[in-house]
Amino acid sequence: MIDLVIYIGSFVGMELIAWFTHKYIMHGFLWKWHKDHHVPNPKNHLQKNDYFFLVFASPGVVTIFLGTYMDMAYMLAIGLGITSYGFAYFIIHDVFIHRRLKWFRSSRFSYLKAITRAHKVHHKKMYKADGECFGMLWVSYKYLK
Repeated sequence: MIDLVIYIGSFVGMELIAWFTHKYIMHGFLWKWHKDHHVPNPKNHLQKNDYFFLVFASPGVVTIFLGTYMDMAYMLAIGLGITSYGFAYFIIHDVFIHRRLKWFRSSRFSYLKAITRAHKVHHKKMYKADGECFGMLWVSYKYLK
């Protein structure tokens, strides 16, 4: 039971970490990696922004390794929470919103529409300052309307 709580906590905690990292690091000193994500790219080629996948995947890989090979169940739960968040982020951000893979066309689900609206608001800014909507899965109530 405690492993499930740790897993869920890790998943939810990743949204907070993603928000903080997006706002203060990606729109901060690593803007040079993230900037091309704010420029329209109709061919959906890889971007410098995709380097962040490796940065965010690394803690999940390390904690799953520690949990599995060092027999640390709580670390495995943390790693699976991080990795599950990464998978959800990939499906929502890269597949559903940016259509990098043509799996989902649209949704009538108001939550997914709200995430899409918030992300469009975020992408209205083509520069690093004065951005908004830095999270991915947590969306402000105003976008649900």
